[in-house]
Amino acid sequence: MKTLSPLFLFLLLISANSFLPPPPSASAAYHDYADALAKSILFFEGQRSGYLPPDQRLPWRANSGLSDGWTYNADLTGGYYDAGDNVKFGFPLAFTTTMLAWSIIEFADVMPPAELRNSLVAVRWSSDYLLKSVSQLPNRIFVQVGDPNADHNCWERPEDMDTPRTVYAVDAPNPASDVAGETAAALAASSMAFRSSDPGYAETLLRNAAKAFEYADTHRGAYSDNDIIREGACPFYCDFDGYQDELLWGAAWLRRASSDDTYLNYLQENGKTLGAEDNINEFGWDNKHAGLNEVLESSMVTLQSYKASADSFMCTLIPQSSSSHIDYTPGGLIYRPGGSNLQHATTISFLLLAYANYLERTSQSVNCGNLDVSPYALRSQAKRQVDYILGDNPKGLSYMVGYSDNYPQRIHHRGSSLPSVKDHPAAIACKEGSVYFNSTGPNPNVLTGAIVGGPSEDDEYPDDRADFKKSEPTTYINAPFVGVLAYFAANPDFS
Repeated sequence: MKTLSPLFLFLLLISANSFLPPPPSASAAYHDYADALAKSILFFEGQRSGYLPPDQRLPWRANSGLSDGWTYNADLTGGYYDAGDNVKFGFPLAFTTTMLAWSIIEFADVMPPAELRNSLVAVRWSSDYLLKSVSQLPNRIFVQVGDPNADHNCWERPEDMDTPRTVYAVDAPNPASDVAGETAAALAASSMAFRSSDPGYAETLLRNAAKAFEYADTHRGAYSDNDIIREGACPFYCDFDGYQDELLWGAAWLRRASSDDTYLNYLQENGKTLGAEDNINEFGWDNKHAGLNEVLESSMVTLQSYKASADSFMCTLIPQSSSSHIDYTPGGLIYRPGGSNLQHATTISFLLLAYANYLERTSQSVNCGNLDVSPYALRSQAKRQVDYILGDNPKGLSYMVGYSDNYPQRIHHRGSSLPSVKDHPAAIACKEGSVYFNSTGPNPNVLTGAIVGGPSEDDEYPDDRADFKKSEPTTYINAPFVGVLAYFAANPDFS
């Protein structure tokens, strides 16, 4: 059973001698965090589906997916392609949206005005699509557009797609607690991001978040337990870890966005049965355990069991702590097996900074048994991950495309690796793109700001387009990094 850790819930609701790790070495490179921030947000324009606006800043992209939803007589245009393919998977898309919105909620006060504006644009491109996925018909949620097996059999630009744009929908009483719960979280978080600039839109988002959560809680179960959905979602974005954490996650965000104690009561009454007390030190598109407590914390709701789990998780991230059990590469990168490893580094870095903010606001530290860990220590740990990604690593390689002079050239991404429509107006059919996939040359279109999957456990990175576990960027790697970079752009001399 997948459950949410109290840490993530705690951080969501709450919006002596300290251990001070040694400062970075004098040889560490200077990083332009403001430049990296701008590029990390720009990346999302390369992932856009639908009609592109006149101010589109990556000119090699064009309109795509303009008939999405037609088989259901629904408008499902817009949203983001999750990675290097041309499919819109609702589960990771919703998590991406939550983390983009949370980046704004947590760090808007230190974002440059231009990048705050660009971040809101990035959130809205996704939140508009998520609204369409839950608001067009009662008792139905659209969870995916595009047949991934057909799509993955081709190497073609999104502008040329001729693979089936299959729509995957879940109708009551069939379950979709995971996708609906994450969608509720995404819409609730987005409502907070837009509350000051567009209160009418914020209210629409919050109202539909509540509806999505009602579906999630009423029809409990994993969306990929449905045979038809499983054919499209698996093995790519099955619910591998259970749906229970998304119920708590959605409730926590709705409590934070609405201040409605109904959701607080839900967390208190259902937390144990849904696994809130389980210490599972994971956080990502399929597992919200380690972030749940931080959402609760940000609402200034102190649920002691959640805070205890939040503290416990933070202690696992400090190498000098007796309870540390996170693996690192020899070069210092947080590492978990399974591919696309940088998703762990960016999400955990975000949680480190968010929890440091909470500790600082409340004048606390974390007791890790053999040492007390200060907000400074947590931020130092996050900075090590950020600097590694930006180039302070054994390869001397920036894993963000377009940042510095040394970055991956052959990323696993269809639109980036094929000639643009402007340079090659004629369509490039399904198998005609293979010559570009197999090319050893650099991608012709730079997907600025994309963070690839990252190196292996020995810090090696082959820069091979075919090695998708290392070379493919995803939206959910970038989304939390927006907030992380916003903090360090505002504090460039942190050491």
